[in-house]
Amino acid sequence: MRIQPRETAAAILPLVGGTGNITSVAHCMTRLRLALADPSLVDAEALRAVPGVLGVVADGGCQVVLGPGTVAAVTAQVEALTAAAAGDGGAVPPATDEAVPAETARAGEPAGPGAAPALAARGARLREERRRRNATPLKLALRRVANVFVPLVPALVGCGILAGLNGLLVNAGLLPGLTPALAAVASAFMALIAVFVGHNTAKEFGGTPVLGGAVAAVVVHPGVAKVTAFGAALSPGQGGVLGALAAALLGTYVEKWCRGRFPDALDTLLTPTVTVLVAGLATLYGLMYAAGAVSTAIGTGATWLLSTTGAVAGLVLGGLFLPLVMLGLHQALIPLHATLIDEQGATALLPVLAMAGAGQVGASLAVYVRLRHDASLCATIRSALPAGLLGVGEPLIYGVSLPLGRPFLTACAGGAAGGAFVGLFAMLGDRVGATAIGPSGWALFPLLAGNRGPAATAAIYAGGLLTGYAVGFVATYALFRPDGAARTGEDAQRTGSSAGRVPRGSRTLAP
Repeated sequence: MRIQPRETAAAILPLVGGTGNITSVAHCMTRLRLALADPSLVDAEALRAVPGVLGVVADGGCQVVLGPGTVAAVTAQVEALTAAAAGDGGAVPPATDEAVPAETARAGEPAGPGAAPALAARGARLREERRRRNATPLKLALRRVANVFVPLVPALVGCGILAGLNGLLVNAGLLPGLTPALAAVASAFMALIAVFVGHNTAKEFGGTPVLGGAVAAVVVHPGVAKVTAFGAALSPGQGGVLGALAAALLGTYVEKWCRGRFPDALDTLLTPTVTVLVAGLATLYGLMYAAGAVSTAIGTGATWLLSTTGAVAGLVLGGLFLPLVMLGLHQALIPLHATLIDEQGATALLPVLAMAGAGQVGASLAVYVRLRHDASLCATIRSALPAGLLGVGEPLIYGVSLPLGRPFLTACAGGAAGGAFVGLFAMLGDRVGATAIGPSGWALFPLLAGNRGPAATAAIYAGGLLTGYAVGFVATYALFRPDGAARTGEDAQRTGSSAGRVPRGSRTLAP
C-alpha cells in the first residue's frame, strides 16, 4: 500500500495531543521526532495502528518510526499542518472516549459515556507513570545529546559518501582534476561541524542558537593556534565536537543568567556580548584543553578495548546495538564516532555496531522462510530488506522481528556473532574502521579504512556481515516457530511495539 504523506501526517497529529502540543519537529533517517509540551497526551497504541507507522517510542517526547524516504515526506506535511494550525490559532483537541488507553478498559473501570472523564484521567495517570519510569536521568541526557546530533545526520551521510567516493577515485588514480574539488566538498562540513553542534546545543537547551554557534566556532578558528593554555599552544579543532558541545552549553547557561539582570534597553547589547566573552574565554582557557584530553582518552580506550578484548567487546557491542536502536538511543553515539574520526581518522566502533543490522537481516530471512505463506508479512520483509542490507534497520525491527518477539533476540545473537568476528581480527592486529558516520551494511564498504590495505579490510568486514547473516538466520530458523506467534506477539506488546499484532492462536502477523 502506498503511503500518502499528508493523510499520514493528519492522522498522527491528533494522536500526539494536536498541533498545539508540538514544540518542535525534526526527523532522522527513519523517525519523525516530535518534542511535546505534554508527552502524556500521546496515544501510542492508536499511533501504531496508523497505516505506514512501523513503531513508536514515546519517552519524554515522541518518535514515530516511518522508514527511510517516507519520513522526510511525512515530516514536511507535519510541519505544514502545524504551521497552518498555528496561523489559525489551533489548539490541542479535547480528550475523547477514543483516547482512553486500552489498559484502562482492561482494568475493570466503567466504560459508559458518564465514566469518560474518570477513564481519561486514569489513562493520563497511567501514561505519566510509565513515562516517569522510563525517564531516567541517563536516558534523558542521552536523548538530549541525540537531539543535538540527529539533525546533522543527512549532512554526515552525504559528505561521508562523497568522501568514500573520492577515496576510491584517488586510490584508483582516476579523475585527478576532480578529486581535489570532491575532497573540498566532502570535508567542508566536517571542518565546521563544531559550529553546527554549537547551534543545535543552544537550541536544545533553551539558548539563542546563533550564540551557541558563535561560541563553538572558537574551537575551529585558526587564530586559536596563537593562544597558550596550560603551558602549551592550542590547535584549531582541539576537543572537536565535545569541546563545541561544552562551549555552547556553557554559553547557554551564561545567557540565561544574563537575561533579566540587565535593563531592557541594554539587554540586547550586553547579554550577547557577555555570553560570547565569558563562554569564549572559558572555552579557550579550559574547555578546549579538557575536551582534547577526553577525546584522546576515548581514542586510546577504544583502541585498547578492541586490541585486547576485541572478540568479547565485539560480542557485547554487536549484541546490544539493536536494543539501542529500538529505544532511539543509538544517535547518542554520534559524538563518540565523530571524536574517534577526529582523533584517529576512522571510528573502529561503527563496523562492529553495523553487525547488528546483519543479524537483523538474517533473522528476517529466516522468518520469511518460516512464514512464507503469510503474504502480508512476506511483503513487509521484501519491502524492508533493501533498506536493511544498507544498514537501515528500523523497518525490519518494527515491522518484523520485534512484533514477533523471539526473532528480535535471535537477530541480536547474529549481531553479536558478527561483532565478535570483526573484534577477533582487531585482537590479531587487523583494524577495521569507518572514515565517516551514517551509512552501514553494504553502504559502508566505500568508507572502510584499515591498517592492512583496502582488500583485507573489506574482506574482514564482509566476513563479519556473512557471519551475522548466517547466525541470525540459523538461530531464528531453529528457535522461532510459527505457532508461537501469539505468545511472542504479546511479548512485543510488553516491549512497546505493535508494528504488527498477532491474534491469539494465529500463525500470521497482522498487517
